[in-house]
Amino acid sequence: MSDSRTALTQESRVGPPPQRANGRSRRLSAWDPEDEAAWKAGNERVARRNLIVSILSEHVGFSIWSMWSVLVLFMSPRTGHAFTADQKFLLVLVPTLVGAVLRLPYSYAVTRFGGRNWTVFASILLFVPAVLTLWFVHRPGTPLWVFLLVGATAGVGGGNFASSMTNITAFYPQRLQGWALGLNAGGGNLGVAVVQLVGLLVISTAGDTHPAYVAAGYLPLIALCAVLAALFMDNIDTVRTHPRAQREAVRVGDTWWISVLYLGTFGSFIGYGFAFGIVLQSQFGASPLEAAQLTFLGPLLGSLSRPLGGRLADRWGGARVTLLTFVGMAGGTGVLLVASARDSLGLFLAGFTALFVLSGLGNGSTYKMIPAVFARKAQGEITAGGDAVEAFARARTLSGAVIAIAGAVGALGGVGINLTFRTSYSASGGGEAAFWTFLGFYALCVVVVRVVYLSADRGRAALDEESRMSAGQAGTRSHA
Repeated sequence: MSDSRTALTQESRVGPPPQRANGRSRRLSAWDPEDEAAWKAGNERVARRNLIVSILSEHVGFSIWSMWSVLVLFMSPRTGHAFTADQKFLLVLVPTLVGAVLRLPYSYAVTRFGGRNWTVFASILLFVPAVLTLWFVHRPGTPLWVFLLVGATAGVGGGNFASSMTNITAFYPQRLQGWALGLNAGGGNLGVAVVQLVGLLVISTAGDTHPAYVAAGYLPLIALCAVLAALFMDNIDTVRTHPRAQREAVRVGDTWWISVLYLGTFGSFIGYGFAFGIVLQSQFGASPLEAAQLTFLGPLLGSLSRPLGGRLADRWGGARVTLLTFVGMAGGTGVLLVASARDSLGLFLAGFTALFVLSGLGNGSTYKMIPAVFARKAQGEITAGGDAVEAFARARTLSGAVIAIAGAVGALGGVGINLTFRTSYSASGGGEAAFWTFLGFYALCVVVVRVVYLSADRGRAALDEESRMSAGQAGTRSHA
């Protein structure tokens, strides 16, 4: 394995940093992140510059995507929007669904139009949900269907994650992708917490009758993202669409097993982030201010724990960390059931906070499983007499395709969370039925990890492969 990886590294060309073929379009030619000489000579600075702007763009996109989790806290008879809990869950469900559906086309768009060009366009597109929200949210009596359409436009912010991750993957060498993608994803996930902090700031200073201020606050940030992307990001002419990659990936069983796991981790993070405020209002009668004061902490901790999940997976293996994560999430859900039975707000908050932190850890560890799984497959091809360079190149291509597919499926988990809550509160007025459903799904994920990735015959090979990869990455980083 180590000899194959060394051969793959030595295959890289040694030469000067890539030049822009067209200054106006900021297009990089001959980009090779695995070329260590070029990386040290200037490519690292180029990649870092693109990463910084990408994080900001994805962060604002996530904030717009999750904005309705805050806006529903304002909706009451005082603002002329007397929606029920059932209707509020529907309002946060729609942007979640649209964002999930857009992830695959957004991922493709980067390879078709270029990372810089698409980031500029995607940033400008965020004006649509922000302006529409600003226009309609302060108009009393606006019907639910109008808000559902406006909320659907906020789904474009959810697509930004896929395009941003696909773009940054192309800028960084394999040995640094875990770090770069962790920062990129974590910075984006923080948008969920930040928009809730913005909502808290508005409610605590202007009161709970001015939801339009939340949308207005993001208008200059959207403009800033578009300008920075136009000025400081680059397109890479060597990034090409692999039309067969996703078709091949959907025929691989690991694609769907990993997607199920990401459905449980990221789906829980985004679903709970969107629904938590409504749950507090419905189950404990929290006021808008009380709900806003309590909702931001969980998404904040979950965002910060995502890079930690990747680092733990580097050390102990992604499958093992993911297994422990789901065991912990099952335990956290049990705490919610006890808290609901005792009507204990403190215990309820503790259980939900644990779920946010654990889902963040699981996001990082599950994503780290993807390259390890396909590297193991590549090693099997080499053992059978295949070419090492071709095998690992194919593994990287399939890994990228699975990241896009799993990201889209994972976001659909947020839809499932909100649908389950909506059904539970509509039927019984409480969340107990939803919590039992989540507990059953986490138990299923435990079984999947245990049987598929940690079984006696397959698990040892997977963990050994991850250990070798982690050791190689750690050695490379120590010499960087």
